[in-house]
Amino acid sequence: MTNPDNKPKMNEFWRRSMDFVFGFENRKGVVLDFWMYSADRFSFSPQEFYSNVEQQLAARKIPSMEITRQEFAEGGLLSDRRLYLRLMRERLAITTCAAPFGNVFFFSCRTVHIPALVRLWHILATLVFFYAVGRLLIAPLGLMFAAIAVITLMFALAAVLRNASAAGDSTLDALLLKIPVVATVYENWFREDTYYREDTRNLYLKLLPRLIQELAEETCASNGVKLEALIQRTPPIVDFNKPSAPAQKPPAN
Repeated sequence: MTNPDNKPKMNEFWRRSMDFVFGFENRKGVVLDFWMYSADRFSFSPQEFYSNVEQQLAARKIPSMEITRQEFAEGGLLSDRRLYLRLMRERLAITTCAAPFGNVFFFSCRTVHIPALVRLWHILATLVFFYAVGRLLIAPLGLMFAAIAVITLMFALAAVLRNASAAGDSTLDALLLKIPVVATVYENWFREDTYYREDTRNLYLKLLPRLIQELAEETCASNGVKLEALIQRTPPIVDFNKPSAPAQKPPAN
């Protein structure tokens, strides 16, 4: 007779298998933190607020961070679009919005983690790349030497990825994180999470949303308006280096 406890495990197995093949989950990432403030009967230019944020961030010289302004739809595909300021470092995006809502002006900030999950199509794309290289080398080198060259290339690229991971916040590390497919494979299989990366990640998660909040408060205060908190959460602590618990010794007889 089938064990009822095995059914949830089988469902989880099939769900994970379908997710690995088709990649249904984690397209938008996981929201780690969110806050929202508002000011009644207040109006301000979102572009000017974003410029102030960009100036403050430029002065702090945070490494490996990209700042972009992106438009997101308010509703469906044909709806109006709203301008957001997006900060991206590693797999952590901080997206802030300054916009009117009737006669209320609000400021919001989301911290989103987008995990690097290797899917089946990433592996297929990697195999297609090495297959194409092998096909190009067969004519000048022959089948045997072409195969040796492809295998050597695989080990060489693996060594480059491992060295880039060991170098910390290097230029090569930042470059690899921007290349599609390569970035996912690099982060998932080669990039090691060190204590330094964890510390700087937590600084990024705590300091930047606080900086945006302080600028929102200063913007309203300079215009004689009080900013009120609507939603406020404690910024998360991300720990990717939790030490494993010591093994329990069996009790003495």
